[in-house]
Amino acid sequence: MTNGLPRRFLALLTRRHVAGAAWWSVVARLPVYLMSLALILVVREQGGGYARAGLVAALYTLGLAAGGPLVARRVDRHGRRAVLAVTTVVCPASVAVLVWAARPDGWLQPAAAVLAGASLPPANAVMRSLWARLPLADAERETAYLWEALLTEVLVVGAPLMLAVLMLTGSAGAALTAASAVGGLGALGLAFVRLPVDGAEPPDGVRDPLGPLRSPALAVLLGVMAACAVPVGLMTLAIPAFADAHGARGGTGFVYACWGVGSAAGALWLGRSPSRTPVHRRFPRLVLAYALGSSLPLAATDQVTLAAALAVGGAPIALVSASEMTLVGQLADGRLLTEAFTWASLATVAGDAVGQQAGGLLVERVGAQGVFAVAFVVALGATGVAFGCGGVLGAGSVAGRSGAVR
Repeated sequence: MTNGLPRRFLALLTRRHVAGAAWWSVVARLPVYLMSLALILVVREQGGGYARAGLVAALYTLGLAAGGPLVARRVDRHGRRAVLAVTTVVCPASVAVLVWAARPDGWLQPAAAVLAGASLPPANAVMRSLWARLPLADAERETAYLWEALLTEVLVVGAPLMLAVLMLTGSAGAALTAASAVGGLGALGLAFVRLPVDGAEPPDGVRDPLGPLRSPALAVLLGVMAACAVPVGLMTLAIPAFADAHGARGGTGFVYACWGVGSAAGALWLGRSPSRTPVHRRFPRLVLAYALGSSLPLAATDQVTLAAALAVGGAPIALVSASEMTLVGQLADGRLLTEAFTWASLATVAGDAVGQQAGGLLVERVGAQGVFAVAFVVALGATGVAFGCGGVLGAGSVAGRSGAVR
């Protein structure tokens, strides 16, 4: 391997006391990025309409948003093992009830969707908090978060493909049930793998209703993360609208794939050498690069040029995400890391949702190019906030490091 980043990934992910948790967490996260799509397909397969399918998917997301921080707080207070063991049973069981016992016109289906979302094993937050606690050098920790960002891009693109493959051998319901069971197995493995930080994990986290949100620096970071996610949501609506306007609706999936591939390739290329610049100074520059990249779709004239613009413009996305995770690990109280990473994920989801809603309202009024322009303006606004808050993030990083449990 000529690229230094794959070698760093390999050295990290094959290390004793790291490999088990890292690879079990990958298995645990396989169903996370296909649940919403799979739920829609299941409801449609059962004879429900699109309105009902959208309601079930929305209720699942609502359960995830409401239950995620509470589940993560239990992890911080009592350790990952008990919480992962319980959610490993409850979430797949809820999915099974939704698929095999509920009807699209009854109350059991939406109730099962809420419970499935609320009980989703918090593998993302647990693994990211473990990266912050494991005995790693700063450069190794940043490599770990770059791996997390790259893994997210791979799963976002690959999970729907995995669902499609599973559906070749059965129904959408069977595919979702199988994926949920496999994810539960991964979460169970993550729960009981032995780690050098197990004895150092605090048995009881800070009992504060606000939890990690008590930190002003972390709250600022979450706001920037939400703002950075809004353009992604906007473009999620603008891309298919652009394809429709240019008579290439069937190529929408290809364009989306190029966006994800560009982000992954950018991580591998731009992240090939460790940076010596502190992350709180590097982060605003990466957000600026992301904002400039979001302007490229404005020059697109057809499906091919849009795919190229998204591939090139999306190159900094994974690096922005990795820097965000590094900052969360530095800013959060070490006793509240799992909940902090959960709030970080929810901030991104919320920003994306706002962008999608706004994109849906704007696309028929200003067209796809108009929505691309709005996305660029919002990204520039996020850049301004990121630069303006650099001092807060830097000061918070120092405070977080001094108080964190490593």
